[in-house]
Amino acid sequence: MNIQPRSLAATLFPIGLLIIAMTSIQSGASLAKTMFPVVGAQGTTALRLVFASIIMLLLLRPWRVRMSTAALRSVVIYGLALGGMNLLFYMAVRTVPLGIAVALEFTGPLAVALLASRRVMDFLWIGLAVIGLLLLIPIGQSDHAIDPTGAAYALGAGVCWALYILYGQRAGSEHGIQTAALGVLVAALFVAPIGIAHAGSALLTPALLPVALGVAILSTALPYSLEMIALTKMPARTFGTLMSIEPVIAALSGLLFLGEVLTIAQWLAILAIITASVGATLSMRREAPAAVAAD
Repeated sequence: MNIQPRSLAATLFPIGLLIIAMTSIQSGASLAKTMFPVVGAQGTTALRLVFASIIMLLLLRPWRVRMSTAALRSVVIYGLALGGMNLLFYMAVRTVPLGIAVALEFTGPLAVALLASRRVMDFLWIGLAVIGLLLLIPIGQSDHAIDPTGAAYALGAGVCWALYILYGQRAGSEHGIQTAALGVLVAALFVAPIGIAHAGSALLTPALLPVALGVAILSTALPYSLEMIALTKMPARTFGTLMSIEPVIAALSGLLFLGEVLTIAQWLAILAIITASVGATLSMRREAPAAVAAD
């Protein structure tokens, strides 16, 4: 009699962790956007990654791991992709609503999923993704058209996300979560000079540092930990399917915390991209390692 409730709890537990992780990431993004007037997107990215790298280095102590030259090369590329993804995403949300930026960025992992499966059905998912993009990317003049530069930044973040997945899987296959700590360190070293050049001494504003620490915890340390736990308790395909709802969580976060109201067409576009992502994930021919997302 007790077996079924335990089974249900075991199923719902990792799902709950993943939803909390995605909510944490997007809440952190909303909080990060409040820092833009002081240090800009570049400075915000630098502070987030520096604080996150310190937290993860202290918790995971990755210096104990010995890596081959090939593994270290993958970690460096993984870290550069992570830094580029974070920087371009924050550059995008300066002018693009959070939910739309995440939906555009999601084309990166969607492309990775579609390349892994070449069935006829995949053309349906490609078509849905294209419809979503056409509804989101501004064509012509419209009161609701989004900033084209911001959209380009979001798509660039998607390219970096795809590289992050590919090289994260290679680098993490041997050393697990320690790879994430090293990747965040590389990302911090890559982005910090850009943030310093842009914001200068404003990065040391005392009132800003607690906010930056909160962003680092909400956007990196907490969700990474929760997602790693969830990954050990669910198939990679299920993980990928659930991750597809992140644009909706981002849109709701933008609405609640930033007052970003989307049009019906924009919500339909997000739904189309989510459906394409779910379909592509479910049609993959075999299980593949899932990669943690890090906006």
